[in-house]
Amino acid sequence: MPTDTPTGGTATSPEDRLPVERTVGLGTAKLMPDLDCDGGWLLTLDGTPQSYVDLDDPTHLEFEYTRRIAHLLDATAPAGQPLDVLHLGGGALTVPRYLAATRPGSGQRVVEVDGPLVELIADQLPWPDGITVQVGDAREALAAVAPGSVDAVVADVFHGSRTPARLTSVEFVGLVAAALRPGGCYAANLADGPPLAFAKAQAATVRAVFPYVCLAAEPSVLRGRRYGNVLLIGSDRPLPEAELTRSLAGDVFPARLCAEAELTRLVGRTALVTDATATDSPPPPEGAFSVG
Repeated sequence: MPTDTPTGGTATSPEDRLPVERTVGLGTAKLMPDLDCDGGWLLTLDGTPQSYVDLDDPTHLEFEYTRRIAHLLDATAPAGQPLDVLHLGGGALTVPRYLAATRPGSGQRVVEVDGPLVELIADQLPWPDGITVQVGDAREALAAVAPGSVDAVVADVFHGSRTPARLTSVEFVGLVAAALRPGGCYAANLADGPPLAFAKAQAATVRAVFPYVCLAAEPSVLRGRRYGNVLLIGSDRPLPEAELTRSLAGDVFPARLCAEAELTRLVGRTALVTDATATDSPPPPEGAFSVG
């Protein structure tokens, strides 16, 4: 059942900030306190970082890909205006917490397939009012969304370190488009490495559904020199490219926006992905995301 506010969980006090390890549906989850930040917690799953949250300051976004998603959501509407957002993939709810802080009154639904993980987060890092967490399959939940009912769909779904195939097809992106209001946006956090075959195919797929598409990544990732996160964005209306470009350039690890003619060159003749041809995203190189 969806949960609006965790029952029985309370924020951990500073003196009780000890690591927590628990077996969850998709592996072994660990919550580790950030010794340099009183409210900071890192969530890993089988050694792979999944989320970082700061309970004292939800606007503190440690991972660069979450900052990129936040930049997009910041640019979609005037500051403080509530948004209705569907989050596919939960983790420790970093972006939902950010939106709850920056856009009070937003209607947010999070779909997370791992029920025991949701219970862990509810117990240790309870989330604020206004966020509903549903345990279930992302695609099935998306298909059940009322048409034209959300302002944004944010997909950040990884089983281990890979995006499941069924969330990469043109049929899936079609479901996203149906759920969005006019002018709404789709943001998908992906990961890929040289020669960016997966990211290119995903861009081709999103372009088959949305007329306005761009992607953001660190320059070395875009050049196919290393493995990393790629944020893919689609909409039926022009995207705030100038504002995004400025925000991305100002990050600690600057990212570059790839759009229009540059995106066309990057994608080239890459074929779109269908349910019949979809595969999981490529595995990362050994040690790419792991922590000790």
